Amino acid sequence: MKRVWEKIVEGILTCSGFITSITILLIVVFLFAEALGLFNKKVIEEGYVLAVNKANPVQELSAAQIKDVFDEEITNWKELGGPDAEVKVFRLEDITSYFSEEELGAEYEKAPRCIGEIVAGNPGIIAFVPSKFIEKDFPGHLLKDESISFDEVFAGKEWFPTATPAPQFGFLPLITGTLWVSFFAILFALPFGLSVAVYMSEVADHRTRSFLKPIIELLSGIPSVVYGFFGLIVIVPLIQKIFNLPVGETGLAGSIVLAIMALPTIITVSEDAMRNCPRAMREASLALGATRWQTIYKVVIPFSISGITSGVVLGIGRAIGETMAVLMVTGNAAVIPTTILEPLRTIPATIAAELGEAPAGGAHYEALFLLGVVLFFITMLINFSVEYISSRTNK
Repeated sequence: MKRVWEKIVEGILTCSGFITSITILLIVVFLFAEALGLFNKKVIEEGYVLAVNKANPVQELSAAQIKDVFDEEITNWKELGGPDAEVKVFRLEDITSYFSEEELGAEYEKAPRCIGEIVAGNPGIIAFVPSKFIEKDFPGHLLKDESISFDEVFAGKEWFPTATPAPQFGFLPLITGTLWVSFFAILFALPFGLSVAVYMSEVADHRTRSFLKPIIELLSGIPSVVYGFFGLIVIVPLIQKIFNLPVGETGLAGSIVLAIMALPTIITVSEDAMRNCPRAMREASLALGATRWQTIYKVVIPFSISGITSGVVLGIGRAIGETMAVLMVTGNAAVIPTTILEPLRTIPATIAAELGEAPAGGAHYEALFLLGVVLFFITMLINFSVEYISSRTNK
């Protein structure tokens, strides 16, 4: 009977492991399937076209060039390889400046002919109009609408997914913002975390350790939004005052909040690893004449490096994947930061803030899934790097 129960339990555990593995694999497949659809989407907003005068030799514009044209940062076709003529932007709502409601028709049934006349009569025009208003005998020509390219996404310096007529899906500001905040968070958390772990494991007496350990473990259970409120009320005004900044919502505020959030993980895991170092090794080191601190950094820490590495990896994972606290204190400016004292935006904060508003199946929706893929690879790369360093250290 006992062997039968053992077989049943073994089968349940095996099935649980198999189902869990399949579920994780399906999640990853779904993530990639949704994300890669972005590169099949067109640069120009779906259902619209860009039309120019037939005499204009320009055949194609990048998403960045289109944005600059419609933001009036480019005002002459010469800058785009065209004639020396002023760029004249035309949107559908501007049509009433050219034709009356009677000429357009009650339901805009005459709009296609009117749009053709406007494009034909203005050499420098670029018209952003619905594709249904373009007739077969249209007197202008349409700019080529290519698919969103890999370079535009991963080398793009602007994230503006709601821009018209060409949304901007540049990941560079979000990737640099994520790495910037995470790097400084670990830079702050790692020395303090290891110091406290060493103190609790090797220096503090039993009473002090029994008092501190539950408090530190309790910190890891505090919701991230509470840390965000603390950062918003305490850290942000402090940074603004110390550095005399116009706003305190900066990358530094996010790094400090993330460092505080990562500390309990680093301290707890590292302290447990050091406590598992055999007493015989400590006593042997002391018997050979080593001091207490020499024993700590030459015996205890090298022996515990695998556990310490695990704590660091978990701390980095908490920093990179954190959403709510970072969303509240970093300013959410999708720009490439040059200093830690500037507002920035991270990948998790972007996904959390925008996924609910992005139309399912659209380019914006798929771009957010692709950001999730980038975050997945960043985390995986960090894990592999730390494991490689740890294995070399053990050897």
